[in-house]
Amino acid sequence: MAGKPFRATFIWGSIISNLHTRVAVKRRRHNLKSYHDCFLGSEAVDVVLAHITLNRFFGDEAVPRYKAVRLCQALMDSRVFEPVGVKVFGKEKKRATFEDSSCSLYRFLSPTTGSSSSQGMPSYSTHSPVKADKSLEDVLGNLNLSSTITPQMINLGLSQELVDEVWHQQAVFRLLQLIELPLLEKLLEGKDTSRPPLHGMDSDPDLLYTSSYLDREVLKAFSEAQADEWMSGAVDCLEFLPDELVVEVSRGLAGCADDLLRCKSLLYEVLAQHYGHTQQPPLLSNHVFDIHSGISELLVNGKQEQALEALQLSLKLQDSRSREELRRLLRFMAVAAKPQEVKLHKEIENRMAVKRSFSSAIVYSRRLSKGKVDLMVLFMMDNHCDLFKIPVSLHKMVSDRIMNIVKGKDPDVTTGPTYCTRVSGKAYSENAQKNTKEELWSLLRTIHENPKLSPKEKRRLLGQFYKGHPEIFVQYFGNKIV
Repeated sequence: MAGKPFRATFIWGSIISNLHTRVAVKRRRHNLKSYHDCFLGSEAVDVVLAHITLNRFFGDEAVPRYKAVRLCQALMDSRVFEPVGVKVFGKEKKRATFEDSSCSLYRFLSPTTGSSSSQGMPSYSTHSPVKADKSLEDVLGNLNLSSTITPQMINLGLSQELVDEVWHQQAVFRLLQLIELPLLEKLLEGKDTSRPPLHGMDSDPDLLYTSSYLDREVLKAFSEAQADEWMSGAVDCLEFLPDELVVEVSRGLAGCADDLLRCKSLLYEVLAQHYGHTQQPPLLSNHVFDIHSGISELLVNGKQEQALEALQLSLKLQDSRSREELRRLLRFMAVAAKPQEVKLHKEIENRMAVKRSFSSAIVYSRRLSKGKVDLMVLFMMDNHCDLFKIPVSLHKMVSDRIMNIVKGKDPDVTTGPTYCTRVSGKAYSENAQKNTKEELWSLLRTIHENPKLSPKEKRRLLGQFYKGHPEIFVQYFGNKIV
């Protein structure tokens, strides 16, 4: 570890290895077509940001998200992964700029394509005359990355279960800093898994070719043939619907395949029927009722940045299945809400129509007014691209907590911004006694100096006080005769 080139290569390799291990690679849909072995651009940024924050590659300062995006761009330029191709006029076209988006897909390249060393490190473009190690050092230097390697970077020695628990605890703690949550039991218990499993090929590769399964695949093929973002978003949502509704849609579309407007009307009607009358819990899980109330108050007061972060943290606490269903539904709602799209209601605009149809499936609380629910749903729809990203503040808090554990410090020491100071048991006891004495003294003064009390009532109250707290009584009156 003596030279800078080796340190740069080590950091670079650790980032790539972690990305391969942590990012979710699976079959996904993009621009009306299905692709195998892909991952989302926003998830790649989340994974890279978590890794460089945890390992202190930027020192102790909070890492801005744009630096992780630039690092992903460098990884893509180095042929670690490539964007999923987009066909334009029959020709394959690939984006040159990495996109931090849940709508952009990428695929890892094989070692023979994207790397040249026996260690699996990526090679830079052969057009560059600079050696690979030197190029790696330059890239990290341009990002202001520290090249110091600590033992914690090499082997944290922590189980994935412990790391996941830290993520959950810190997400709850940060949420408490943004909004007041008096009841924590359900929030601390873990994630809600009460929703049914996902339908379709992605959830079970060995699924038998039943009639409903084939209907789902036919619907996917139909939407791909339409080259329409509205259709693609609607069909993506069908994967979460029960089989009987999918069969109904498939049979219905067969009778109006040549009429795109009728197809859209049928799809919207089925989705609105399902999500408008579903018996399932709302997609935005309400661990304790004050989460929704607190977020809506932030929106009412114009604190949109804090509201967005609180929503991101709340979604981080949910299971992946619910997050994915909510992501797809919000994406479809955002497309369907556009005024230029098919008219969804005769009397109201599309934006209000989708809000009316799907609000109860996203947020439901008897304690929350309809106006606040509508405000929250529209905010989520307008910000659906950023809603599923992990806040930088959470990355920093998790990193600090992990470092405390690794270094053998008290794991319960509060990290991040705080609103109180931890005190010892002795100090707490002394402070409690002091405050109690002050309050009793104040009560005794109120009784003694209250002109509205009759002499008889005052003597009665003072007698009761003396029986309960004679020492305070004697200290207050001293040698006075009451």
